[in-house]
Amino acid sequence: MNFFSSEFRLGILGGGQLGKMLLTETQKLDIQTLVLDPSEEAPARVGCNGFYKGSLLDYDTVYQFGKMVHVLTIEIENVNLDALDKLEEEGLPIFPSPKTLRLIQNKGKQKDFLVKNNIPTSKHLRFVGLDELRENLANDTLDFPFVWKAAQGGYDGNGVKICKSSMDLMELPDIECIAEDLIPFKNELAVIVARSANGQVTTYPVVEMEFHPEANQVEYVICPARIDEEIAQKAQEIALQTSEAFNHVGLLAVEMFQTMNDEVLVNEVAPRPHNSGHYSIEASYTSQFENHIRAVLGFPLGNTSSKVAGIMVNLVGEEGFTGPVYYQNIDKVMAIPGVTPYIYGKKETRPFRKMGHVTIVNPDMEEARKIAEEVKNSIKVIGLPPRPQQT
Repeated sequence: MNFFSSEFRLGILGGGQLGKMLLTETQKLDIQTLVLDPSEEAPARVGCNGFYKGSLLDYDTVYQFGKMVHVLTIEIENVNLDALDKLEEEGLPIFPSPKTLRLIQNKGKQKDFLVKNNIPTSKHLRFVGLDELRENLANDTLDFPFVWKAAQGGYDGNGVKICKSSMDLMELPDIECIAEDLIPFKNELAVIVARSANGQVTTYPVVEMEFHPEANQVEYVICPARIDEEIAQKAQEIALQTSEAFNHVGLLAVEMFQTMNDEVLVNEVAPRPHNSGHYSIEASYTSQFENHIRAVLGFPLGNTSSKVAGIMVNLVGEEGFTGPVYYQNIDKVMAIPGVTPYIYGKKETRPFRKMGHVTIVNPDMEEARKIAEEVKNSIKVIGLPPRPQQT
């Protein structure tokens, strides 16, 4: 099949910032793309050949969208899998497959799968709701502290809470969930594995992630991770083991903990481009987004090595601001050598909403980290004050 400058159409389920950055790669190769997203203000509405507004969870909407494309991929896991099953049954190539997505979409099933495949991870229990969770606390099957996670729909720190006492349960929704052991750790790490439809597999270097203590969101992604080579090798091996078990096509981001005694445990996975790989646009020979497109179309994967040390800083809405977005001091950070901002195109800001990111590249990792701190302290994502009403 001729993918380039032809009638071939690649479908993307989800039109968020990941979709927008995937479109940069399809534009380079002149690949036609259609995007489906529930928001008419979706960042990926610009840059695609056809944008369709509709629910990703509605069977008919997803099915009819799939009938318009030749290959289908995702930038978000929360999609209607029954529609994907039907499309795959009718011969549409879908990457990652609905079978893989079923194992990952529900965090309870995902954790069970990790355990079944002897992939090191924290202990967990699954519950249909809060009543069952409370029963397990009462009979000492579960003890505080633990990490509560919504089984479905969590993102960007939402759907995750550290529970230290019964008071913390009062804030939780009564939904299917899991409770994981709270793991003391030295570092949070991630490895992105690229797996092509032609069978080729490669990994990006291990990255280190620093999280915001309140929002539970990544603030910094640092590549390469500042860890011993032995730990880096162990993380790479576990990521490859995880990728092989899921047998995905495309990208698989494997998030991990380096424990206090240097075990490496898988936290969770995402079968798509991931926040932990944004640094790769500037710092790697081949970005995660280009390799996702290469993988789902069955082309040789690109070089995942880094050209230079890279750090990514997330730009999120400041606390106390909601409304039309304004990026304060962005001109100051743009004046710093090696700094590249990405604005996702979301018109409205709210506290901790992901609005963009900034990448910093520098031959010296310590210098890159200092610049990242300067960027974080300088640029602020705030809401514009309301205009005074004219009388």
